[in-house]
Amino acid sequence: MSNDFKIIAYYLPQFHPFPENDEWWGKGFTEWTNVGKAKPLFHGHNQPKVPADLGYYDLRIPSVREEQARLAKEAGVYGFCYWHYWFGNGKQLLNEIIDDVHASGKPNFPFCLGWANESWKAKQWRKDGSGDVLLEEQVYGGVDEYRRHFDYVLDLFKDPRYIRVDGKPFFLIYKPQNFPKIEEFMDYWNKWIKEEGIADKVFFVGNLDDEGDYQKYIHMGFDALTLGRFLKVDYKFAHANTFKKKLWGWIRKISPFPTFTSYKDLLEYSFLENFESKEDMIPFIIPNWDHTPRSGKRGEVLLGSNPQSFYEHVLKVLKGVSKKKNKIVMLKSWNEWGEGNYMEPDLKYGKKYILALKKALNSFSAK
Repeated sequence: MSNDFKIIAYYLPQFHPFPENDEWWGKGFTEWTNVGKAKPLFHGHNQPKVPADLGYYDLRIPSVREEQARLAKEAGVYGFCYWHYWFGNGKQLLNEIIDDVHASGKPNFPFCLGWANESWKAKQWRKDGSGDVLLEEQVYGGVDEYRRHFDYVLDLFKDPRYIRVDGKPFFLIYKPQNFPKIEEFMDYWNKWIKEEGIADKVFFVGNLDDEGDYQKYIHMGFDALTLGRFLKVDYKFAHANTFKKKLWGWIRKISPFPTFTSYKDLLEYSFLENFESKEDMIPFIIPNWDHTPRSGKRGEVLLGSNPQSFYEHVLKVLKGVSKKKNKIVMLKSWNEWGEGNYMEPDLKYGKKYILALKKALNSFSAK
């Protein structure tokens, strides 16, 4: 297998009880609660999705994390990007898992952080956000807060398993547009990491909803950007005339079903040569998506995904990055079960998505 490609998989550390979830949702709530109670909403809807090899695991158990890493290695995944929830004023959630991974040295598997910098809400999944209840607010503060955050992350940056690009630690920011002083924040972190002698700077990656703000964020100082356009495979509608947009919006609003998006269409837009071929762009691969365990009929569902179509999707993206210096690809995701967006084995397909990724990497490196 080629060692040139670096597949970095988003990793959700939600699968264990913690006090805030108990308070907000009831004793013992985890992401598995939504996954297990999901119901099919239309004919042929594959719900609930049931984990196979790993079962309904608890991430506090080290052997579970070891097995996740073993499966990821089997698939050809280079490392995990743990979602990192730093809300400000020193408040963070779900850090117990990465803290234990760091302290124990296990699993021996590369990792980095993706800062999910948005408020947590009890959502009603309406487009305008009406009815949502704020649970934990994301605040940014000033220099003192930047330093407090940096000092926590610095300890992880020093871990020999932490993923680096050209010697710089990889740090992804999920919603850069939400951070009013993002340039100031990055300038301070770059200054401090150089003073610490860890690296010349942080390798900052921004996640964008579309390519329209690409130049803006590169000029701000991001080293790379990754696009989250996969659910805009209404992409063709995004550029439609006003009447078509309004008609599509009206249909979606009154429909008793979730919003359907074709996986075949996703393949068409999964690698756009004029963007993802740039050295400062990082494309993504996605096995599937079904948000209905969380959002019901207001959810988004990819239709037509299977291991073979995923294999074709991966091949297209690998071909697109093959001539780049840093052949990084984000895998969305390793274990987002509540979004139907996972690689881990389930009862329907077993390990077939894992084997499809492995096959794509092997077949490409054999060319």
